[in-house]
Amino acid sequence: MAPPHGEKSTEVKEEPSAVSSVDNRPISTIVFIIAMQTEALPLVNKFQLTEDVDSVFPKGVPWVRFYGNYKGFAINIVCPGKDPALGVDGVGTVSISLVTYASVQALKPDLIINAGTAGGFGAKGASIGDVFLSSEVAFHDRRIPIPVFDIYGVGSRKAFATPNLLKELNLKVGKLSTGDSLDMSPVDEAAIVANDATVKDMEGAAVAYVADLLKVPVIFLKAVTDIVDGDKPTPEEFLANLAAVTAALDQTATQVVDYISGKCLLEL
Repeated sequence: MAPPHGEKSTEVKEEPSAVSSVDNRPISTIVFIIAMQTEALPLVNKFQLTEDVDSVFPKGVPWVRFYGNYKGFAINIVCPGKDPALGVDGVGTVSISLVTYASVQALKPDLIINAGTAGGFGAKGASIGDVFLSSEVAFHDRRIPIPVFDIYGVGSRKAFATPNLLKELNLKVGKLSTGDSLDMSPVDEAAIVANDATVKDMEGAAVAYVADLLKVPVIFLKAVTDIVDGDKPTPEEFLANLAAVTAALDQTATQVVDYISGKCLLEL
């Protein structure tokens, strides 16, 4: 149907894919989005990155960026930093959404890697120290029981497909479910089961949402610190295993970056 005379057409045009004609050139810029600096620092040291003191981000925000060059491309690691009032890491979907958006705008990455720790489900084959490459992400705590809004709330999105990377590194694969609470209520548990999730975190689906909006490919590396359906309290198990599991995440993330070096997106 044509628009009335003098009005612009409101026809919706198909958005370009994150995978575009530039895919045949080597990846030149990677941004790691990592919620906790404890999780990030081993990689900062491994890649010999420098903290950005002349920040590319708005003045006054606590976000932290480390940057440098590694095997021919630029690596950035960005964290939400510490809450100004409480001094704790800015975990959760709100902080990570803002940081992801700002990082894409300022740094123009070819690829985003959301790396971090997660809870795993033993019933789905997860063990402490496993690192999963997430195939799909969704929310488990955005409950909007209205037709179509319910689908929007779950917000299921596929990660960027990397079949060659997966085969080369023999990584475990599982779906990721995201919520803003470390613990798990019975209602959340039902939603996680519906999401068919192997691991759960507090950031991944929010990163996916922003990356999808801005048409940037994103992959997810999640290392298991605690078994959610096990017999130990999640907070205790998380804290007890954080250092060792972060080391496992560091090792896998380094292997991923080494594999990416010199390749284009379509080769992943």
